[in-house]
Amino acid sequence: MTLLQRPFVSLTRAREGDADELVALRIEAMRESLMRVGRFDPTRARERFLAGFAPEDTRHIEIEGRRVGFVVLKQQPNVLLLDHLYIHPNSQGKGIGAFVLARIIDEANTLGLPVRVGALRESDSNRFYARHGFKLIEEGNFDNYYIRPNDNAF
Repeated sequence: MTLLQRPFVSLTRAREGDADELVALRIEAMRESLMRVGRFDPTRARERFLAGFAPEDTRHIEIEGRRVGFVVLKQQPNVLLLDHLYIHPNSQGKGIGAFVLARIIDEANTLGLPVRVGALRESDSNRFYARHGFKLIEEGNFDNYYIRPNDNAF
């Protein structure tokens, strides 16, 4: 799909009542990667997400009014934390994540902050973040952690 063919992507604020639908989307988006490393546990995934759910930090990713994913950004003192970025498997590979990530990077540049993100070690998202200028800064038991410097940094 070329840029000219890409459907209209919008980001809209989440509400408290959206939590269950977001959990279901997260589980579906992470299923394959978590199964690959033997860590797929829907109950744990649900509890982990709900424990940190903050609607004010969460935005739905919609294409022509249809929810296809969500993103969670948390502004911290020295970094913009990309806590979650999930695209439903049926909508992956169409440039939607790249579009959303470009918006996040623009927001971070406006704030004068780098972007930090963690990715499951066996996930395809590691290549995605590297392709978009993120540098590996730490390897954990299950996750890799990346930073993307602010474009305005000297």
